[in-house]
Amino acid sequence: MKHIWRKKEKNLYIPKQKPELITVPSHNFFTIKGKGNPNSEGFSEKIAVLYSLAYAVRMMPKKGYTPEGYFEYTVYPLEGIWDLTEEGKQLDTLNKDELVYTIMIRQPAFVTQEVINRAFEITRKKKPNPLLDEVAFETIEDGLAVQMLHVGTYDDEPHSFKKMDSFMKENNLERRAMTHREIYLSDARKVEPAKLKTVLRYMVKSRL
Repeated sequence: MKHIWRKKEKNLYIPKQKPELITVPSHNFFTIKGKGNPNSEGFSEKIAVLYSLAYAVRMMPKKGYTPEGYFEYTVYPLEGIWDLTEEGKQLDTLNKDELVYTIMIRQPAFVTQEVINRAFEITRKKKPNPLLDEVAFETIEDGLAVQMLHVGTYDDEPHSFKKMDSFMKENNLERRAMTHREIYLSDARKVEPAKLKTVLRYMVKSRL
């Protein structure tokens, strides 16, 4: 039976439009780091190289190799962990050129080093790209987290962050890091900005 993350992992990917506390286990990701405005062409190119690898894994059985433990699944959504440069943190308003990010696409548990190597080999043959040299394979665990669904433009996210901040205060929680995670449920190229769906997530801990 095909594993569809929207149906099988709703607690992680389809939260309500109000903050909630969850525990996120460790997952494996293809990741690539960068700095600057996410509206730039360079950012789009980094997204493209991640999807090239993700689909190389997904389509391996059709290329004559079936990884041990392979199962049918839908490719996971793009995610990003966001921060600011030290200079950006000193500014009163957000300067997107000062954003620092790690964008990523989660991979199923069956993905081993051999599968990773094959994915890179397939992608280099099909779509050679110097950005492939910047891609890493990482295991990341968010652990205890506060998350909610944000519907609207990315520039309106502060409204949802305020709700998350209030929820943390009410539940005696504080952030473990000043970075935050975003999970992009909508294709920004196809969905009008006011209807974009994005999961926002803070890593948190109990306030002592």
